[in-house]
Amino acid sequence: MSFNVDLTNCDREPIHIPGQIQPHGFLIVVDSDFIIRYHSENVSDFIVGLPTRLLGTPLDEVEYVLYPNEQTGYISQLITLGKNTKTFEQINPFQFELNGRDYYMIIQPVNDLYLLEFEPVTAEMSVDMQRMIGRSISEMLADKNLQNLLNNSAEQVKKVIGYDRVMIYRFAPDGHGEVIAEAKNHDLEPWLGLHYPATDIPRQARELYKLNFTRLIADVNSIPSKIFTLADGEPQPLDLTCSQLRAVSPIHIQYLKNMEVSSSFSISLLYKKELWGLIACHNYTPRYIDYKARESSKLIGQILSSALEFRQDEENQQLQDHLFNSVEKLSKHMQRSNSIEDALNAPDANVLDVTYAKGAVLIYENNTIKFGTVPADDDLARLLEWIKTDVTDTFFCTDHLSAKYPAALAYKEVASGIIVSTISKEMGEYIIWFKPEQLQHITWAGNPEKPVEIDSNGLLNISPRKSFEAWSETVTARSESWSNEEVKAVIRLKEELTYAINQKASAIRLLNEKLKQAYEELDTFSFTISHDLKNPISVIKSYSQLLTRDASIRPEAQRVIDRIIDRADKMNYMINEVLDYSRIGRSEIDFVNVETAPMLNEIIKDLTMVYDSAKLQVTVGETPGVQGDPVMLSQVFSNLLSNAFKYSQRSDPQQVSIEGKATENGILYQIKDNGLGIDIKQLPKIFELFNRTDNVKDIEGSGVGLAIVKRIVEKHRGKIWVDSEPGKGSTFFVEFSNPV
Repeated sequence: MSFNVDLTNCDREPIHIPGQIQPHGFLIVVDSDFIIRYHSENVSDFIVGLPTRLLGTPLDEVEYVLYPNEQTGYISQLITLGKNTKTFEQINPFQFELNGRDYYMIIQPVNDLYLLEFEPVTAEMSVDMQRMIGRSISEMLADKNLQNLLNNSAEQVKKVIGYDRVMIYRFAPDGHGEVIAEAKNHDLEPWLGLHYPATDIPRQARELYKLNFTRLIADVNSIPSKIFTLADGEPQPLDLTCSQLRAVSPIHIQYLKNMEVSSSFSISLLYKKELWGLIACHNYTPRYIDYKARESSKLIGQILSSALEFRQDEENQQLQDHLFNSVEKLSKHMQRSNSIEDALNAPDANVLDVTYAKGAVLIYENNTIKFGTVPADDDLARLLEWIKTDVTDTFFCTDHLSAKYPAALAYKEVASGIIVSTISKEMGEYIIWFKPEQLQHITWAGNPEKPVEIDSNGLLNISPRKSFEAWSETVTARSESWSNEEVKAVIRLKEELTYAINQKASAIRLLNEKLKQAYEELDTFSFTISHDLKNPISVIKSYSQLLTRDASIRPEAQRVIDRIIDRADKMNYMINEVLDYSRIGRSEIDFVNVETAPMLNEIIKDLTMVYDSAKLQVTVGETPGVQGDPVMLSQVFSNLLSNAFKYSQRSDPQQVSIEGKATENGILYQIKDNGLGIDIKQLPKIFELFNRTDNVKDIEGSGVGLAIVKRIVEKHRGKIWVDSEPGKGSTFFVEFSNPV
């Protein structure tokens, strides 16, 4: 198939359906009935004596030629075994002899098809490979310094696979990469420190590296073998996402040729299931690495990924502990002081200590307190006006402020990066942190701008650059990036600040009239929901239920009616949730001592019946009693535990725990799971009404539960916050204050 790559669609080149394979092996694709639906053009180059036509014939006819002395159906049995056990890991690779040479067969399921890829076994690469890998891994992990770990890894991979150049290539958040470690032949020019634009490895290629941990291009000068198909009319592209032999993008082939590279091999490096970088290997003559050697090399990548993750997590934890220590100090000051401004500007800690910013301002109750280096008063006033009109979220963060607010270019030395945490948008109250410009001198491997050529049809086509000579660029008006730990600390400070303000609200906030008006409007809104919305929904459901009794209705229409009833029930459920939310604000609490252990046992017992799972592990620690309304407290724990059960269902094992402990402020409970987790960008909104994170859209929910929980906790003079990471689960903290 052809695909014309122009300036608008380079990032959408369908590299997973190239319609051809690399010619060092061959491909046969069968359906679930073991009928050949696709095969590569070069099959007959490897197998002598095949039928003239293969498409549409049973796999047995190929097996008969492959194994003339064996009973046919052997490959079919292997496919059936893998299908039944839901994995082909124990089968791949299957080794056999063909024309006096050993081959591997690798089976990959794709939709309702099975890819059978055949490639030669290379004796030289399999000599005591496991011992070499074991020795190399020991050498890699010998040093705890991160840079030394990367340097050792590059050297050891070069020893194992024998390529001319081995690089550790790390991706930046914008997709471009940098060579951060290198092992090479002495006669080669060093590429250490060179940067490569994101378009060199476009987005869709980076996604494939997350699925296939190794990628071999054996010979850039080889001619790919086309794939024939049985489909009528226009050939149906075969999805080669998981293929070992998948052909290479013509643009990438030309790119390697321009670099004078004849063969390349890459090993994926992952961090938190995202692509961190690559072990990128280049050879200046063609070089083939067989399947088992590639799998052994993949092990190096997996172990290095684990080591990187451990070292990075350790470093992140130390950073987070340091910043959170400042948040804890400020929280204690806010609890003890009558003045929020004084508490956030204490001698031993202030708002500047929550990040690694060089300046900050606190704008609260018509006062502006400055910390460190900040923009001049006039510039700050105009920046605040822009924030009030253009920044709609309660949390805003950028390391390139002038790209969004050009006037900031005038004071980039002070504020190229900014975090805005909104205390009250209506009252114009904020905490703002500033980071100065950090000049970056980047050395690119050639001009990063893609050269453009006009083809015979007049289309602008991207052409791989021909020169890779160092090309320097100075990046201005950008600050050092804000780390996840800094963002978490700012979010946590906002939660502590909101709690402190709410505690002092009756004495220091002049909102009584507004609150009274808001409650009256909420009462009217609740009445409208109860009477003007619930009644029509009940009528819709009743009429729909009457229709289900009509035997003449076709099954298709019956399913539509069932869906109407289901949606009506869901709407009714959501209305009840909103009503609950509104009632909490008006309810008076009669504080009583509540024993939480029996309550939690009943909740967990009910949930384990709903989420029946053999892999579920529930741990209950200490359960100190709290003071409050028993029904409302049951809502809090039921909602948080239900979420923990619901969003950890895909984990194996599924782990949920709850425990409480006494603190100097009251009773602190934490509910922890190992489920989907929450993206850091979503954390500031997690307790907002009708907010649901992007990664749970396919899981049933209303987006009201956590808003209700937060409201109940605040009515109990408590506070709630969350610590979470995607793929690692969530921990919700609920602290109930000591009785007044």
